[in-house]
Amino acid sequence: MPSELTLEEKRMLLELARQALEQGISGFPLPPLDIEKLPENLRAPGATFVTLTHHGELRGCVGALEAYQPLAEDVREHALAAALDDYRFPPVTQGEVAGLEIEISRLTQPQPLKYEGSQDLLQSLRPDIDGVILRDGPRRATFLPQVWQKLPDPVQFLSHLCMKMGADANLWRYKKLSVYTYQVEEFRE
Repeated sequence: MPSELTLEEKRMLLELARQALEQGISGFPLPPLDIEKLPENLRAPGATFVTLTHHGELRGCVGALEAYQPLAEDVREHALAAALDDYRFPPVTQGEVAGLEIEISRLTQPQPLKYEGSQDLLQSLRPDIDGVILRDGPRRATFLPQVWQKLPDPVQFLSHLCMKMGADANLWRYKKLSVYTYQVEEFRE
């Protein structure tokens, strides 16, 4: 990950996310970004998850695990996708937009986690620090580090992550999965 974002860069990203929500939900296409006028950190490739909450309840969360476009564009794309394309929720309506709180998580590059067995995996996890990706063949799922606040027990964390992946909750106990960890720089409105 490039250098930590400044307060002004974070403010700019939150503003871009808010504009994307307002325009996209109103049915207007997002105007092209003038990437060259943005600070270097916002032009650099970046991977983000954008989380929307309404009165403290999750309303949408969509993102990318690996950088493939400029950070500013990634935020705009995932803000709109969190509002309209999170399969767990109906699309956000125009009347909800003003009440949404936006949280942006900028991810580091995921790194493979080496472990020997289920006990070693439990001891290798760093609650409240690491986001975790589980992979089993073509299936994969992730939890951002913020999920540790709701699932602080590593056993529950891994079990829920397996279920999110569409697998048996105990898969991590009896099958060696590909596990990756990453950290985030998280900020919100």
